[in-house]
Amino acid sequence: MENQQLHQAVVSHAVVDQVIGVLTVVGQIAPEDGFIVLREVSQNTNIKLSAVAEHILKYAQGAALPDVLLVELRAALARHAASRPPAP
Repeated sequence: MENQQLHQAVVSHAVVDQVIGVLTVVGQIAPEDGFIVLREVSQNTNIKLSAVAEHILKYAQGAALPDVLLVELRAALARHAASRPPAP
């Protein structure tokens, strides 16, 4: 049982890290903002962070993203892109 939980935690962490990378590139935000965006989407939709991350990773690979997540993801990215200083 413990090994299975540890394995799931490692897999979940890897997915979250991948999604932070996706958000950083797609949203043109800093990596630390990528985690904040992911957390905000999770909190504002009341969906576990790991589940949100899995959905976003699948979306990055071409799958559909549930509307509630898409709306919140766009809003969170816009908030963080707006707080970013302009490029030189």
